[in-house]
Amino acid sequence: MENEYILEMRNITKTFPGVKALDDVSIKVRPGTVHSLMGENGAGKSTLMKCLFGIYALNSGEIILEGRNVNFENPAEALKNHVSMVHQELNQVLDRDVMENVWLGRFPMKNGFIDKKKMFVETKKIFDELEIDVDPRVKIGSLQVSQKQMIEIAKAVSYDSKIIVMDEPTSSLTENEVSHLFKIIEKLKARNTSVIYISHKMEEILKISDEVTVMRDGKWIATKPASELTTDAIIKMMVGRELKERYPRRTTMPGDTLLQIKNLASVGQIFHDVDFELHKGEILGISGLVGSKRTEVLETLFGIRQKGEGTISLHGKEINNDSPRQAMKHGFAMLTEERRVDGIFADLSVGFNMIITNLNLYMQKGLLNNGKIKGSVSKMIDTIKVKTPSDNTKIGNLSGGNQQKVILGRWLLTQPEILLLDEPTRGIDVGAKFEIYQLMNELAAEGKGIIVVSSEMPELLGICDRILVMSNGRQSGIFDAKSVSQVQIMEASAKYI
Repeated sequence: MENEYILEMRNITKTFPGVKALDDVSIKVRPGTVHSLMGENGAGKSTLMKCLFGIYALNSGEIILEGRNVNFENPAEALKNHVSMVHQELNQVLDRDVMENVWLGRFPMKNGFIDKKKMFVETKKIFDELEIDVDPRVKIGSLQVSQKQMIEIAKAVSYDSKIIVMDEPTSSLTENEVSHLFKIIEKLKARNTSVIYISHKMEEILKISDEVTVMRDGKWIATKPASELTTDAIIKMMVGRELKERYPRRTTMPGDTLLQIKNLASVGQIFHDVDFELHKGEILGISGLVGSKRTEVLETLFGIRQKGEGTISLHGKEINNDSPRQAMKHGFAMLTEERRVDGIFADLSVGFNMIITNLNLYMQKGLLNNGKIKGSVSKMIDTIKVKTPSDNTKIGNLSGGNQQKVILGRWLLTQPEILLLDEPTRGIDVGAKFEIYQLMNELAAEGKGIIVVSSEMPELLGICDRILVMSNGRQSGIFDAKSVSQVQIMEASAKYI
């Protein structure tokens, strides 16, 4: 008789120094189905999958794949056994072309040389099947995050995978791209490939899953057919309590003008004609489709990109942020979208990651004052509720949401007036999101100005005072968040396309 389950993970336990990341967790996955994993950041979802994929060694438990016991020592072994994983934090060789990234470590060879023609044909074949419209010969570093994500999914498919783990695959995708991904998943199911899907997006989970497993604090809580679940039921299992509101209420109103932007354009006119004011205590959202140049506006304000035309005025006085250092002197702080690439030092401690932008504050006679560092870091960990065994823990060992909080804490220690936040809750669970929203409200109540880029429309409507919409490098509207509809924002997003 054929096995009912393609994969069983039984009684899995995994500990790290000071943390029991997985405590006797079991899941069973059927062939040709989508089995979703849900839970708050730190629940153990990604850790469980890294144990399957050979990144982490188990402390105890067993893994049964197609009826046989396996224990992969590394990802290469997992891939040989047709188990692949699309990681939340992309890890690609940015200065190599797309097809080389797909076939890295297993290039097709001919007469002792890499067979580029065959590599191109094979890559194109997979891209055509998955309807991915990317030239395999372009450098992967030139692509948008959403396209890079699709390349990783194509790479997973190229291993003729029987199981594909997708960790937050839609965190940087637009609605159209999410629909495309779901089509790909349907094709995989038709091939009898199983997908283990990790996401915090409830609507997605209920739409595409056959079964859902909920985890909390490293433990298995429940596995149920998706058809029997509701958003409220999942949240209750995830957080162990009912979460009445997704967005905390604002108690203060915006005040005087803090920042004035007139006719702003970047060098090379990547975007142009951006005009807005940011008030003290205001949360201003920036919406738009991928490619609308939302991030580029933030990068220009922070001096990562050079300003071409226009003016930036702070407290009525014109300033020039020619570099991030200059921007920081003017009281700007920026949380970037890709925390793993340009946000954290994964092998260094939580404490070091928090003070890295502000080292001068902690210098005394040419040496770092460790007592002062410890005091600032401990206070910030408590203030923003970072779940970590200690400030000496490597930040790479924390969950994605807690890494995000540490980076936010890093910028708060610089005591900024203006916070630029690019996808601040990307890949973060509903409980941690609520905490970050509360923190944003508290900062606004202190009179700070906050500009937030987000791909999640309900988030912008739930936390912002006003929403500026970008379309194809141009500002296409600015709306009051309390009265605008999602339809109006979508229309403005498509205005110049």
